[in-house]
This record gives sequence, C-alpha cells and structure tokens, in this order.
Amino acid sequence: MAQITLKNLAHSYLPNPQSEADYALKEMDHVWQDGGAYALLGSSGCGKTTLLNIISGLLTPSHGRVLFGDRDVTDATTAERNIAQVFQFPVVYDTMSVRDNLAFPLKNRGKDAAYIKARVDQIARMIGMEAWLDRKAQGLTADAKQKISLGRGMVREDVNAILFDEPLTVIDPHMKWELRTQLKELHRQFGHTMIYVTHDQTEALTFAQKVVVMYEGRVVQMGTPEELFERPAHTFVGYFIGSPGMNFLEADVQGDRALLPGGETVMLGAHYGPVAGRVQIGIRPEHATLVASGGLPLTIRRIEDVGRHRLVRGEVMGRPLNVVMPEGMPVEGLPQVAFAPQKINVYADDWRVVPQEEGAA
Repeated sequence: MAQITLKNLAHSYLPNPQSEADYALKEMDHVWQDGGAYALLGSSGCGKTTLLNIISGLLTPSHGRVLFGDRDVTDATTAERNIAQVFQFPVVYDTMSVRDNLAFPLKNRGKDAAYIKARVDQIARMIGMEAWLDRKAQGLTADAKQKISLGRGMVREDVNAILFDEPLTVIDPHMKWELRTQLKELHRQFGHTMIYVTHDQTEALTFAQKVVVMYEGRVVQMGTPEELFERPAHTFVGYFIGSPGMNFLEADVQGDRALLPGGETVMLGAHYGPVAGRVQIGIRPEHATLVASGGLPLTIRRIEDVGRHRLVRGEVMGRPLNVVMPEGMPVEGLPQVAFAPQKINVYADDWRVVPQEEGAA
C-alpha cells in the first residue's frame, strides 16, 4: 500500500501545448492517503481516465511528478509500481478456467498452491463465482467476465493500490450494489489504497471515503460525500451532485443578505465580506420549501410524485428552481418558496466564497 502524491501534475496530448486550454489535465497538487478509498467522479471527457492512467503508469505526464510514498515513480512502468488495474470492459483469458484466471497473478509471483487455492476461493465467494470456478471463461456473459476481471484485480494482497476504471459498466444493475458493498468490505479488511473512476454519483458516494470531483480537466473538490452535498466548492459540484442538483440564483451579496435582480432579499446564514465577479447563491432543493408568504414568488411548472417525496419544478424570476417536498406536506396553494438560510452557499465566478465565520474558525 502507498500514499500517492501528485506534484505539479499536468498532461496534454498535444506535442507542444501553448496554453492551459491545450491541457487535458490542468496543473494539480494532491495527496491521496495510504489506505484510502477514493472515487474519481465527473462527466465524460473531464480527464478521469487520463489521471488514472498516469497514476497506473500507462501514461507519462507532460510535466509534474507522481510519488508512491517517498519514491518517484513518474517514469516507472506499471509493473514496477506494483498496482492492480481493472478496466471498463472485461479482460480475461478465454482458454483458461475461471479458477486459473483468478489465480494467474498469484502463480506469476510464485505463491504456494495452498495459499493460491485459499485466496481464489475467498475472492470467488466475494464475486459470486464459486459454482463457475472450473468452467472455461469462454462463453460466459460479459458481466460474468467482468466479475472475473474484478476478482483478478483484487486477488493480490501486496499491491500498492487497486485502480478501477468504471468497472461496473457491463454488470447487471441488480449486481452493482452487491459488488460495491463487497469492494467496501474488501477495503475494510485489507486496507488497500483504492481509486475508483465513475461518472455515476451513486457509485462514487456509496463506495468512497473521499470523492474527487473533476471538471474540464481540473480537480474542483476533494471531500467526503457530506462535504460535497453541504458545501460544494464549485457550482459544477453543486449541479452534478444530487438529484436534482443545486439551484442557483444571481445575486448581489451584502453582509448577511443577498439582493436578487427583482429587488427581493434573501437572508443568509452567515456574513460575507465584499464579493466580486459573477455572484450567485446556491441552495439544495432539499433545503427549500413552499410557503404561503414571506418567500420568493414561485411559478410552478409541474409536480412529480416520486414516492418518498414530491419534486416541484418551477421558476423564480425566470430562472429554473426545484423544491423537494416530503411526502404528506402540502403543495397546492403555496405560491412562494423559502430557503433555510444556514444552508445557502455563495459563489463568485463559480467558486464557493467562504463566509467570515467559517474562515475565522
């Protein structure tokens, strides 16, 4: 296992990048703790796989360094880094049995037969392939083959890190939750450093201790699921995390209040110094509620009943705004919307502004 440090890391696929826009990965400095479970989350094309391939050694960065512990591995091969990697689509040896596929990394390292059998049996139980151990991999379904890939990636106990590149894409939906749970249990038992790439926020938030959110080649926030939900560091995090995402309204922030373009005032739960640039307030739909008076005028466009709650989709001053109303709470006859002041975040040019109280803490 190893602490992974990225120093001044950036990468461009162009031979002579001239500006920041030419970089698929913008310059970053991050430390990934030894034994941590991380998820790399972002939309397609944001740089997740590029970063993972740099960590694994499949790609050499344009500049910057990668350290495993105190060792600089920037120019080291994948084998020299002692990592395991599971890809988006199955990589198996069709002519081998499931057992031999799982045992392959251990046999290559000269482990004794008794250890190999015990470890393969343990992993086979975890991925639900015990009954298939003596069958050839050829002819198995895509999701069964991907489970073999997952198992082979996890069979070694001595790796520095295990990297997963959207590994559940071809897995049947009913199996995804079970496999994520088993991955977390494996992490709890053995403490491997794990990095899991996904564009699915549910996968990221249920797997990881910390989620690394990427946007346009940049890491915009690394934090716990709670931190991403309550205090998104960037408007993209607010929008991308949550279903539906955070609401944003243009505002002029003065102290402990936000003045909206229509003249309305929204009280904030904290005090802010002077805020420049494009200023917005952000509020989660779960922290908004419909009221008869004392709020902002809301034009309701439609109401969606999703069982546990009702989702009210409407507009405030022409801007879309969503409200989550708990089951049983009234919706009809409430023409305004109010926000929980302590749950409002302030953003300037898309980045969260730290309130004075929080900065002094």
